[in-house]
Amino acid sequence: MAAPALILFGLFALVPLAGVAALSVSRWDGLGPLSWAGGADWHGVLTDGATWQALWLTVKVMAVSWLVQTPLALALGLFQAPRGRWRSLLAVLWFLPLLLSAVAVGLTWQSLLDPAFGLGTTPGLHWLARPLLGSPHLALYTVVFVIAWQFVPFHALLYQAGLRQIPAALYEAAAIDGAGPCARFLRITLPQLRYTLVTSTTLVLVGSLTSFDLIFVLSSGTGGPGTATRVLPLAMYLTGFQAHDMGRASAVATLLVVIGLGLSLLTTRLSGFHRMDSRQEGV
Repeated sequence: MAAPALILFGLFALVPLAGVAALSVSRWDGLGPLSWAGGADWHGVLTDGATWQALWLTVKVMAVSWLVQTPLALALGLFQAPRGRWRSLLAVLWFLPLLLSAVAVGLTWQSLLDPAFGLGTTPGLHWLARPLLGSPHLALYTVVFVIAWQFVPFHALLYQAGLRQIPAALYEAAAIDGAGPCARFLRITLPQLRYTLVTSTTLVLVGSLTSFDLIFVLSSGTGGPGTATRVLPLAMYLTGFQAHDMGRASAVATLLVVIGLGLSLLTTRLSGFHRMDSRQEGV
């Protein structure tokens, strides 16, 4: 039964990954013949200060994205969990950003954040009339805000689904015992959402690790100002398609795969998610 899915996964994931790994030890400009490079590409990538700067920016995007998206998504999930007509309507409205393409979102926010004719020209919002995407100190955090704006609704949906699976009997028993809202949240809601939190965290971290399209559009394809938003995926693109060095770009791509796989395994290992213990045992 799993054979069709495994075949598709092999064709569209494992085979391309093997090709990228092979290119990472080759010298190729994208048009001419391939030649063997050995470990030269890897040595160049790992000894280049620009690679480590891009990796550090990528780590910052992951950390800040998690700190921003997780509490917001959890709060929205808590609000949406009780069934109601108005809550359902608001849930649909909040979910709309996820349906838009990254290019459309990036171009829209690029215009909204323009200090000449964007939101900063609105009365009461003059504090936004500054080059947020042009500031070396603010550009990265502005990009993280736009990423959160698009993807918080998805994680809120995960938390909403997790909250609706928590047995109401647990809350009723806690209320009878005199537990207040904070105690019920800390002692029932959060423990029951443990695996949902692990899933959301993994998606946030891996998704932030591979963020490219929004950052590409918001920085006009340069990772600027300067290198303020040149994260590892964007550095890979610029190396491969502007510098025409597919070997080093493939080495960066392989490095991204290794880091993403390591993060996923580490998250599931530290959280105990791999054991898949039932959270409703004894209910």
